[in-house]
Amino acid sequence: MLLTPEVLTLSILNVLFVIFATIAFVLSVKIYLNWDMNSTNQKQYQLEKYSFLNAIVIKYIFFIKIPLFLFFIFTLDKISNILTGAMCSAGVIDATEYGTYLIVLKILNLYLFAYWLKLHQQDKKDEKQLYTKLKFGIYIALYLFFMVEIALEGIMFYSIDINKLVSCCSSIYSSSSTSAISTIFSLNTKILLSIFYGNFFLIIIFYFFKNRYLFALSNIIFIVTALITLIAFFGTYIYELPSHHCPLCFLKSEYNYIGYLIYLLLFIGTFYGLSVALLKKSRKNYKISLIFNSLYVILLSLIIIVYYIKNGVLL
Repeated sequence: MLLTPEVLTLSILNVLFVIFATIAFVLSVKIYLNWDMNSTNQKQYQLEKYSFLNAIVIKYIFFIKIPLFLFFIFTLDKISNILTGAMCSAGVIDATEYGTYLIVLKILNLYLFAYWLKLHQQDKKDEKQLYTKLKFGIYIALYLFFMVEIALEGIMFYSIDINKLVSCCSSIYSSSSTSAISTIFSLNTKILLSIFYGNFFLIIIFYFFKNRYLFALSNIIFIVTALITLIAFFGTYIYELPSHHCPLCFLKSEYNYIGYLIYLLLFIGTFYGLSVALLKKSRKNYKISLIFNSLYVILLSLIIIVYYIKNGVLL
Protein backbone atom coordinates (compact mmCIF):
# COMPACT_ATOMS: atom_id res chain seq x y z
CA MET A 1 0.00 0.00 0.00
CA LEU A 2 1.23 3.49 -0.86
CA LEU A 3 1.66 5.54 2.32
CA THR A 4 2.66 9.14 1.69
CA PRO A 5 1.65 12.09 3.92
CA GLU A 6 -0.93 13.11 1.30
CA VAL A 7 -2.48 9.63 1.07
CA LEU A 8 -2.59 9.35 4.87
CA THR A 9 -4.30 12.74 5.05
CA LEU A 10 -6.92 11.61 2.54
CA SER A 11 -7.41 8.32 4.42
CA ILE A 12 -7.94 10.06 7.77
CA LEU A 13 -10.39 12.53 6.24
CA ASN A 14 -12.25 9.68 4.55
CA VAL A 15 -12.69 7.92 7.91
CA LEU A 16 -14.17 11.13 9.33
CA PHE A 17 -16.37 11.46 6.25
CA VAL A 18 -17.69 7.92 6.72
CA ILE A 19 -18.59 8.61 10.35
CA PHE A 20 -20.45 11.89 9.75
CA ALA A 21 -21.96 10.80 6.43
CA THR A 22 -23.33 7.63 8.06
CA ILE A 23 -24.88 9.64 10.91
CA ALA A 24 -26.47 11.90 8.27
CA PHE A 25 -27.64 8.81 6.36
CA VAL A 26 -29.41 7.34 9.40
CA LEU A 27 -31.13 10.66 10.14
CA SER A 28 -32.05 11.07 6.45
CA VAL A 29 -33.76 7.66 6.40
CA LYS A 30 -35.68 8.55 9.57
CA ILE A 31 -36.77 11.92 8.13
CA TYR A 32 -37.65 10.51 4.70
CA LEU A 33 -39.85 7.74 6.13
CA ASN A 34 -41.68 9.86 8.72
CA TRP A 35 -41.77 13.43 7.37
CA ASP A 36 -45.26 14.97 7.29
CA MET A 37 -45.58 18.76 7.15
CA ASN A 38 -49.32 18.53 7.84
CA SER A 39 -48.68 16.88 11.18
CA THR A 40 -48.38 18.94 14.38
CA ASN A 41 -47.34 16.17 16.77
CA GLN A 42 -44.15 15.95 18.82
CA LYS A 43 -42.56 13.48 16.41
CA GLN A 44 -42.81 15.92 13.48
CA TYR A 45 -41.38 18.71 15.62
CA GLN A 46 -38.44 16.45 16.48
CA LEU A 47 -37.92 15.60 12.80
CA GLU A 48 -37.81 19.30 11.91
CA LYS A 49 -34.99 19.78 14.42
CA TYR A 50 -33.20 16.73 13.01
CA SER A 51 -33.60 18.07 9.47
CA PHE A 52 -31.96 21.38 10.39
CA LEU A 53 -28.99 19.67 12.07
CA ASN A 54 -28.70 17.02 9.37
CA ALA A 55 -28.68 19.58 6.56
CA ILE A 56 -25.77 21.41 8.22
CA VAL A 57 -23.76 18.17 8.49
CA ILE A 58 -24.40 17.23 4.86
CA LYS A 59 -23.71 20.76 3.62
CA TYR A 60 -20.32 20.95 5.29
CA ILE A 61 -19.36 17.45 4.14
CA PHE A 62 -19.95 18.62 0.58
CA PHE A 63 -18.25 21.98 1.09
CA ILE A 64 -15.12 20.19 2.31
CA LYS A 65 -15.36 17.68 -0.52
CA ILE A 66 -14.85 20.35 -3.22
CA PRO A 67 -11.36 21.49 -2.08
CA LEU A 68 -10.61 17.88 -1.16
CA PHE A 69 -11.12 16.89 -4.80
CA LEU A 70 -8.43 19.41 -5.76
CA PHE A 71 -6.19 17.98 -3.02
CA PHE A 72 -6.82 14.49 -4.45
CA ILE A 73 -5.56 15.64 -7.87
CA PHE A 74 -2.58 17.30 -6.15
CA THR A 75 -1.88 14.01 -4.34
CA LEU A 76 -1.90 12.05 -7.59
CA ASP A 77 0.54 14.55 -9.06
CA LYS A 78 2.86 14.16 -6.03
CA ILE A 79 2.68 10.36 -6.27
CA SER A 80 3.70 10.52 -9.94
CA ASN A 81 7.18 11.56 -8.78
CA ILE A 82 7.76 8.19 -7.13
CA LEU A 83 6.21 5.95 -9.79
CA THR A 84 8.55 4.87 -12.56
CA GLY A 85 7.27 6.07 -15.92
CA ALA A 86 4.62 8.47 -14.65
CA MET A 87 4.92 12.10 -15.73
CA CYS A 88 1.77 13.39 -14.05
CA SER A 89 -1.40 12.23 -12.32
CA ALA A 90 -2.57 10.52 -15.53
CA GLY A 91 0.08 7.84 -15.02
CA VAL A 92 -1.09 7.27 -11.44
CA ILE A 93 -4.72 6.97 -12.54
CA ASP A 94 -3.67 4.41 -15.15
CA ALA A 95 -1.44 2.52 -12.66
CA THR A 96 -4.39 0.41 -11.46
CA GLU A 97 -7.61 -0.77 -13.02
CA TYR A 98 -9.60 1.31 -10.52
CA GLY A 99 -8.17 4.77 -11.24
CA THR A 100 -10.34 5.68 -14.23
CA TYR A 101 -13.55 4.52 -12.52
CA LEU A 102 -12.62 6.50 -9.41
CA ILE A 103 -11.97 9.79 -11.21
CA VAL A 104 -15.22 9.45 -13.19
CA LEU A 105 -17.16 8.71 -10.00
CA LYS A 106 -15.57 11.66 -8.19
CA ILE A 107 -16.60 14.04 -10.97
CA LEU A 108 -20.11 12.57 -11.08
CA ASN A 109 -20.43 12.98 -7.31
CA LEU A 110 -19.36 16.62 -7.53
CA TYR A 111 -22.27 17.30 -9.89
CA LEU A 112 -24.70 15.31 -7.71
CA PHE A 113 -23.57 16.93 -4.46
CA ALA A 114 -23.72 20.41 -6.02
CA TYR A 115 -27.29 19.61 -7.08
CA TRP A 116 -28.14 18.63 -3.49
CA LEU A 117 -26.76 21.96 -2.24
CA LYS A 118 -28.87 23.91 -4.74
CA LEU A 119 -31.95 21.89 -3.75
CA HIS A 120 -31.23 22.59 -0.07
CA GLN A 121 -30.87 26.28 -0.88
CA GLN A 122 -34.31 26.32 -2.49
CA ASP A 123 -35.80 24.37 0.40
CA LYS A 124 -34.58 26.96 2.90
CA LYS A 125 -36.35 29.71 0.93
CA ASP A 126 -39.64 27.79 0.91
CA GLU A 127 -41.76 28.31 4.03
CA LYS A 128 -43.59 25.03 3.43
CA GLN A 129 -40.31 23.11 3.13
CA LEU A 130 -41.59 21.31 0.05
CA TYR A 131 -38.17 19.89 -0.83
CA THR A 132 -37.20 18.54 2.62
CA LYS A 133 -38.32 14.96 2.03
CA LEU A 134 -36.97 15.00 -1.52
CA LYS A 135 -33.51 16.31 -0.59
CA PHE A 136 -33.01 13.74 2.17
CA GLY A 137 -34.28 11.00 -0.12
CA ILE A 138 -31.69 12.09 -2.68
CA TYR A 139 -29.00 12.12 0.01
CA ILE A 140 -29.78 8.47 0.78
CA ALA A 141 -28.78 7.63 -2.81
CA LEU A 142 -25.82 10.04 -2.71
CA TYR A 143 -24.55 8.37 0.45
CA LEU A 144 -24.23 5.08 -1.41
CA PHE A 145 -22.33 6.78 -4.25
CA PHE A 146 -20.11 8.49 -1.66
CA MET A 147 -19.30 5.23 0.13
CA VAL A 148 -18.44 3.52 -3.16
CA GLU A 149 -16.13 6.43 -4.00
CA ILE A 150 -14.33 6.23 -0.63
CA ALA A 151 -13.98 2.44 -0.89
CA LEU A 152 -12.69 2.69 -4.45
CA GLU A 153 -10.17 5.35 -3.44
CA GLY A 154 -8.80 3.14 -0.69
CA ILE A 155 -8.59 0.15 -3.04
CA MET A 156 -6.79 2.23 -5.67
CA PHE A 157 -4.12 3.49 -3.30
CA TYR A 158 -3.74 -0.01 -1.82
CA SER A 159 -3.26 -1.49 -5.31
CA ILE A 160 -0.51 0.87 -6.46
CA ASP A 161 2.83 -0.92 -6.79
CA ILE A 162 5.72 1.56 -6.68
CA ASN A 163 8.05 -1.05 -8.20
CA LYS A 164 5.90 -1.47 -11.29
CA LEU A 165 6.55 0.52 -14.47
CA VAL A 166 3.49 2.60 -15.39
CA SER A 167 2.53 4.36 -18.61
CA CYS A 168 3.25 8.05 -19.03
CA CYS A 169 0.56 10.44 -20.25
CA SER A 170 2.27 10.75 -23.65
CA SER A 171 1.64 7.06 -24.34
CA ILE A 172 -1.85 7.01 -22.80
CA TYR A 173 -3.07 10.03 -24.80
CA SER A 174 -1.63 9.25 -28.20
CA SER A 175 -2.90 7.92 -31.51
CA SER A 176 -0.80 4.77 -31.05
CA SER A 177 -2.48 3.93 -27.75
CA THR A 178 -4.76 0.88 -27.65
CA SER A 179 -7.14 2.55 -25.20
CA ALA A 180 -10.56 3.93 -26.17
CA ILE A 181 -9.18 7.47 -25.86
CA SER A 182 -7.00 6.92 -28.95
CA THR A 183 -10.09 7.02 -31.20
CA ILE A 184 -10.36 10.76 -30.48
CA PHE A 185 -7.18 11.43 -32.47
CA SER A 186 -8.58 9.80 -35.59
CA LEU A 187 -11.39 12.37 -35.72
CA ASN A 188 -11.12 15.34 -38.08
CA THR A 189 -10.10 18.47 -36.14
CA LYS A 190 -12.25 20.82 -38.23
CA ILE A 191 -15.31 18.66 -37.60
CA LEU A 192 -14.54 18.52 -33.86
CA LEU A 193 -14.20 22.30 -33.63
CA SER A 194 -17.38 22.81 -35.67
CA ILE A 195 -19.27 20.56 -33.23
CA PHE A 196 -17.71 22.35 -30.23
CA TYR A 197 -18.52 25.91 -31.36
CA GLY A 198 -21.86 24.76 -32.81
CA ASN A 199 -22.76 23.23 -29.45
CA PHE A 200 -21.89 26.49 -27.69
CA PHE A 201 -24.00 28.41 -30.23
CA LEU A 202 -26.97 26.16 -29.40
CA ILE A 203 -26.50 26.95 -25.69
CA ILE A 204 -26.78 30.66 -26.56
CA ILE A 205 -29.93 30.06 -28.66
CA PHE A 206 -31.65 27.99 -25.95
CA TYR A 207 -30.66 30.65 -23.40
CA PHE A 208 -32.70 33.26 -25.24
CA PHE A 209 -35.62 30.88 -25.81
CA LYS A 210 -35.43 29.78 -22.14
CA ASN A 211 -36.16 26.17 -23.07
CA ARG A 212 -34.99 24.51 -19.88
CA TYR A 213 -34.71 20.93 -21.16
CA LEU A 214 -32.97 21.74 -24.43
CA PHE A 215 -30.67 24.12 -22.55
CA ALA A 216 -29.78 21.35 -20.09
CA LEU A 217 -29.32 18.79 -22.88
CA SER A 218 -26.99 21.12 -24.79
CA ASN A 219 -24.93 21.51 -21.59
CA ILE A 220 -24.66 17.73 -21.17
CA ILE A 221 -23.38 17.44 -24.73
CA PHE A 222 -21.08 20.41 -24.11
CA ILE A 223 -19.31 18.52 -21.30
CA VAL A 224 -18.41 15.78 -23.79
CA THR A 225 -17.46 18.05 -26.70
CA ALA A 226 -15.47 20.36 -24.43
CA LEU A 227 -13.39 17.52 -22.99
CA ILE A 228 -12.79 15.85 -26.37
CA THR A 229 -11.66 19.08 -28.04
CA LEU A 230 -9.56 19.97 -25.00
CA ILE A 231 -7.66 16.69 -25.32
CA ALA A 232 -7.50 16.57 -29.12
CA PHE A 233 -6.88 20.22 -29.94
CA PHE A 234 -6.85 23.01 -27.34
CA GLY A 235 -4.49 21.25 -24.92
CA THR A 236 -1.72 21.10 -27.51
CA TYR A 237 -1.66 24.91 -27.64
CA ILE A 238 -1.31 25.13 -23.87
CA TYR A 239 1.73 22.85 -24.10
CA GLU A 240 2.80 24.39 -27.44
CA LEU A 241 3.52 20.84 -28.55
CA PRO A 242 1.34 19.05 -31.16
CA SER A 243 2.03 15.58 -29.78
CA HIS A 244 1.11 16.33 -26.14
CA HIS A 245 -2.59 15.69 -25.46
CA CYS A 246 -2.69 15.05 -21.71
CA PRO A 247 -5.73 16.68 -20.01
CA LEU A 248 -3.94 16.76 -16.64
CA CYS A 249 -0.42 18.08 -17.19
CA PHE A 250 -1.63 21.68 -17.42
CA LEU A 251 -2.69 21.40 -13.77
CA LYS A 252 1.03 21.66 -13.00
CA SER A 253 2.93 24.80 -11.96
CA GLU A 254 4.85 24.79 -15.27
CA TYR A 255 1.61 25.89 -16.94
CA ASN A 256 0.61 28.30 -14.15
CA TYR A 257 -2.08 25.84 -12.95
CA ILE A 258 -4.32 27.01 -15.80
CA GLY A 259 -6.00 23.61 -15.86
CA TYR A 260 -7.75 24.36 -12.55
CA LEU A 261 -9.28 27.50 -14.07
CA ILE A 262 -10.31 25.66 -17.23
CA TYR A 263 -12.06 22.83 -15.39
CA LEU A 264 -13.63 25.18 -12.85
CA LEU A 265 -15.21 27.28 -15.61
CA LEU A 266 -16.49 24.14 -17.35
CA PHE A 267 -17.89 22.66 -14.13
CA ILE A 268 -19.72 25.81 -13.01
CA GLY A 269 -21.07 26.54 -16.48
CA THR A 270 -22.40 23.05 -17.15
CA PHE A 271 -23.68 22.48 -13.61
CA TYR A 272 -25.87 25.56 -13.68
CA GLY A 273 -26.91 24.60 -17.20
CA LEU A 274 -28.07 21.20 -15.95
CA SER A 275 -29.73 22.68 -12.87
CA VAL A 276 -32.33 24.60 -14.91
CA ALA A 277 -33.96 21.25 -15.79
CA LEU A 278 -33.70 19.77 -12.29
CA LEU A 279 -34.66 22.73 -10.12
CA LYS A 280 -37.28 25.45 -10.11
CA LYS A 281 -36.91 27.60 -13.21
CA SER A 282 -34.48 30.44 -12.49
CA ARG A 283 -33.18 33.15 -14.82
CA LYS A 284 -30.13 33.41 -12.57
CA ASN A 285 -29.12 29.80 -13.29
CA TYR A 286 -29.42 30.41 -17.04
CA LYS A 287 -27.27 33.52 -16.78
CA ILE A 288 -24.54 31.94 -14.62
CA SER A 289 -24.33 28.96 -16.97
CA LEU A 290 -24.00 31.13 -20.07
CA ILE A 291 -21.40 33.40 -18.45
CA PHE A 292 -19.10 30.58 -17.32
CA ASN A 293 -19.51 28.53 -20.51
CA SER A 294 -18.69 31.68 -22.47
CA LEU A 295 -15.60 32.32 -20.34
CA TYR A 296 -14.50 28.72 -21.00
CA VAL A 297 -14.85 29.14 -24.76
CA ILE A 298 -13.21 32.59 -24.74
CA LEU A 299 -10.26 31.40 -22.65
CA LEU A 300 -9.47 28.45 -24.91
CA SER A 301 -9.98 30.54 -28.05
CA LEU A 302 -7.63 33.22 -26.69
CA ILE A 303 -4.93 30.60 -26.08
CA ILE A 304 -5.06 29.75 -29.81
CA ILE A 305 -5.04 33.42 -30.83
CA VAL A 306 -2.11 34.30 -28.55
CA TYR A 307 -0.13 31.33 -29.87
CA TYR A 308 -0.76 32.42 -33.47
CA ILE A 309 0.23 36.04 -32.73
CA LYS A 310 3.47 34.86 -31.08
CA ASN A 311 4.46 32.26 -33.69
CA GLY A 312 2.63 33.21 -36.88
CA VAL A 313 1.51 29.61 -37.45
CA LEU A 314 -0.93 27.08 -36.03
CA LEU A 315 0.08 23.65 -34.76
